[in-house]
Amino acid sequence: MRRFLQASPGRVGKTGISRHFGLGPDQRPALRALLKDLLAEGDAQPAGRRGVAAPGRLPEMAVIEVTGTDPDGDPIARPLGWKPERQGPMPVIFMAPERAGQPALAPGEKVLARLKPIGAGKYQGSTVKRIGGASPARILGVYEEGRITPTDRRHRSDWAVPPGEHGGAEPGEIVLAEPLPGRPLGLRPARIVERLGRMGEARSVSLICIHAHGIPELFPAEAVREAERARGVGAEGREDLRDIPLVTIDGEDARDFDDAVWAEPDGTGWRVIVAIADVAHYVTPGSALDREAWARGNSVYFPDRVVPMLPEALSNGWCSLKPGEPRGCLFAELRFDAGGAKTAHRFGRGIMRSAARLTYEQVQAARAAGEDPTGTLRPLYGAYAALQAARDRRGTLDLELPERRVRLDDQGRVLGVEPRARLASHRLIEEFMVAANVAAAEELERLRQPCLYRIHDRPADRKLEGLRQFLESFGIDLPASDRLHPRDFARVLDRVRGQPEERLVHETVLRAQSQAEYAPDNIGHFGLGLSRYAHFTSPIRRYADLLVHRALIRGLGLGGDGLAEAEAARLPDTGEHVTQTERRAAAAERDAVERYLAAFMSQHVGEVFEARISGVTRFGLFVTLEANGASGIVPIASLPDDRWTEDQARQARHGRMLSGQRTGLTFTLGQAVEARLVEATPRTGGLVFHLMQGVPPRRPAKGGARRG
Repeated sequence: MRRFLQASPGRVGKTGISRHFGLGPDQRPALRALLKDLLAEGDAQPAGRRGVAAPGRLPEMAVIEVTGTDPDGDPIARPLGWKPERQGPMPVIFMAPERAGQPALAPGEKVLARLKPIGAGKYQGSTVKRIGGASPARILGVYEEGRITPTDRRHRSDWAVPPGEHGGAEPGEIVLAEPLPGRPLGLRPARIVERLGRMGEARSVSLICIHAHGIPELFPAEAVREAERARGVGAEGREDLRDIPLVTIDGEDARDFDDAVWAEPDGTGWRVIVAIADVAHYVTPGSALDREAWARGNSVYFPDRVVPMLPEALSNGWCSLKPGEPRGCLFAELRFDAGGAKTAHRFGRGIMRSAARLTYEQVQAARAAGEDPTGTLRPLYGAYAALQAARDRRGTLDLELPERRVRLDDQGRVLGVEPRARLASHRLIEEFMVAANVAAAEELERLRQPCLYRIHDRPADRKLEGLRQFLESFGIDLPASDRLHPRDFARVLDRVRGQPEERLVHETVLRAQSQAEYAPDNIGHFGLGLSRYAHFTSPIRRYADLLVHRALIRGLGLGGDGLAEAEAARLPDTGEHVTQTERRAAAAERDAVERYLAAFMSQHVGEVFEARISGVTRFGLFVTLEANGASGIVPIASLPDDRWTEDQARQARHGRMLSGQRTGLTFTLGQAVEARLVEATPRTGGLVFHLMQGVPPRRPAKGGARRG
């Protein structure tokens, strides 16, 4: 084992060790005991959350200094205090992109970083805390005569643009700038290096978010050429599914179609086929397309555009299951009994022809009218009812937090922001996808192939304690942590269904959960109540799914384009990478919706809205509007003149609370209020409200608002 750790280029997990030594599940306890002994004796050290590495390497947490950038523009760093004469050559640390809202790291900046080895003398680093030492490497903002106003609301000061350094930018343009040396009195100087478009134009919001979050937008020419050389697949070596009326069911505004479904009765149960675009046929290990797909990790969806993981020739072409056109696919054939329990599954590589492109709204309307225009919906709903019954028995965490939909006109102006309806047809597709994902994980385990699982840990004790205190203010309790099950959260949500505090409770329960991630070491999926789960159903837009496809192709002998051994060895690092890109995409998408909301709300400054207090702090309150979910701050200075304190004694009974010692006014988490919008800033997505104090509650006028 010691030799194996020394020879490994980076960290390894229990799955990699088991595969290398041919260990079975019954030997896992002995392996855990051995690793524990090695760690205690100093012959191994922790690396990452669940891995180990040979000793003599950098610790998991260290203070580092940024020294420059690599050829792709990403920061590289060195550890502080490293002594080459005693410790050997200086390690190189490749820093990950910063979190949403944080400026990029600049040369000279020092940070506390979490490190993981990725090769001999090489580490991947992620920022835990900035210590100081440098200005931001790039400034994203809006140029006005002689100055730049940052688009990040956390950056409060403008930057001065000296004469001759404006790069041809015109007032009102979104620009990228870099700091100039010197610390003159007044604003810090910066040079404009790139013009990105005009603030307020169509697509300007998503443009800001793409650059603010470091989303790769342009494809390398080689990757584009590979995609454009792609052609359709033939039937040779594939199962012919073209006579099966598979259908795609997606949203009205969907841009790609990579999954199709079909069902039929099977005795007293059901036979289901879930067919997924065969992306692995076109994106092969080590190709330019593969390198770029790995770097992006996933597609990113904005209200006005998509930044895809794959070039359009694939994402909207050969890998999109368009009706009436033959397409290569990987498919899962699943059989369930009448109660929704899976009795068998089979995977294969096929050629299919979608019978129809349906939308969730069409399917829902047809179901309500008792119609089945394609002849496929009745059996699909029959199989769905069985799967839903199995889900109910299993118990899952099902949070009702509707996605917000931004409606734009042809010029990119915001027409409205509204909750996207959550329909039974959405749940139907979700159940089929979950079933296929579970079967994929089970099949890879049967084949003893590496698997990049989708894992979801139990909530942390600290978060659970905070949630428990919050729920007690509504008279709701939770079991002890060691007995907690997803159905306990379902019970909480049932208690508040239809109540004024329903949305707040859903959001608070969501914040208490751990974040899902990708890893080759399986710990199960707590939220879904599943012991094994892997993403199989969206390889157009998620790199993790593409790896699951390749592992199935290798394990089942379905072609020469399966998972490569080098890829299997990198799965721990790939899992962390695609987890990070997924969170980056989610932050950028959320940021875009907030900015579009601010643009929409800027037309309603001065109006009063029904809202609920969604945050209580010492510096003010946060409120969320009932109509569209827009959130903003109520500065404490806008409250009546008083001495405002957090009432610790009453918080135990009523939840987090801000109390005025003189006026006797109190503001409690979840409290219904009327809030007047006083400021909306589309540039940053910021909203500022004032509460209507001393005024009896009045229902706002039609449209959810009234003039203050």
